[in-house]
Amino acid sequence: MLDMRPDCERCGVDLPAAAPGAFICSFECTFCAECADALDDRCPNCGGELMDRPTRTGAALKRHPASTERRHKG
Repeated sequence: MLDMRPDCERCGVDLPAAAPGAFICSFECTFCAECADALDDRCPNCGGELMDRPTRTGAALKRHPASTERRHKG
């Protein structure tokens, strides 16, 4: 199951689990759309491809809440 990390690792913008616009690599490094575009859809940590992260809503989000651990080191 995805962690659904709450922020962009590059700029720190909030990325709610229920909202589109987050991009992840196979290690779940997480970036906003603007940063993913600036990175040419390549993860700066592992070099993997950044893909759209699926959303998690409703009962699934209640049963499996998103992570609250922020990754931005700003």
